[in-house]
Amino acid sequence: MKFCKYQALGNDFILIDNRQKMFDLKSEYISFLCNRHFGIGADGLMLVENCDDADFKMQFFNSDGSAATMCGNGSRCIVAFAHKLGIFKNETVFASGAGKHSGVVLSENENILDIKVKITDVNHHVRGDGYYFINTGVPHCVIFTDNINNVDVIAEGKKWRHSPLFPEGANVNFVEICGSNKLKLATFERGVEDETLACGTGATASAIAAFDKLQSNITSYDIQTKGGELKISFDTDKAQKDSFVNIWLQGATTLVFEGII
Repeated sequence: MKFCKYQALGNDFILIDNRQKMFDLKSEYISFLCNRHFGIGADGLMLVENCDDADFKMQFFNSDGSAATMCGNGSRCIVAFAHKLGIFKNETVFASGAGKHSGVVLSENENILDIKVKITDVNHHVRGDGYYFINTGVPHCVIFTDNINNVDVIAEGKKWRHSPLFPEGANVNFVEICGSNKLKLATFERGVEDETLACGTGATASAIAAFDKLQSNITSYDIQTKGGELKISFDTDKAQKDSFVNIWLQGATTLVFEGII
């Protein structure tokens, strides 16, 4: 079985064309392939599958083999992979467990593609005591800090990830505000159970939390992760308070290598 390895700002994924339904969906097999010592190694694994009412369906699994509804940087990688497969040319609509999403290839330079993907609308967020809780297709906890370099992302991330505040668990994002529209981000991801170099849905949640915290009218953010820079833009729904629509996540994706399982 052929596969491709993609990365988006250091988030790396195994991509497989499963339109013929040949892939073994057992969680232990998926976690084996994602294992960096015994398998291919990745933050997650994604399958491209047929879909009746979209160009393709994205099926996403964390590195521990558990299924998830959505992944921001993963969605940009799967758009690049579907483009490589010839499923579409420049623009696409694909399905995930979080609904339907639009994807656009903005530019292409050999194996590097600049891609933006439309993220699920956010209709509600929680302002807690020292944290925000926002679901951007997957649940995220956002915590603001004065200096992100002083945060023990793994130790603190584990505490918040397993907090009774979040019965189903949550990804944990530590955010430093560096300007009116500039943020620094570090993320502890559930399913990976470790810090990752970037997180697209986490960057989206962080931008929305910053918009609320700063009480500004800025709706476009540059977010610096340890893997590189993401751009987040959105519109506010004036008819419904605390609602965010037309959310776009933009950044580079790279085809790292291809192989055969």
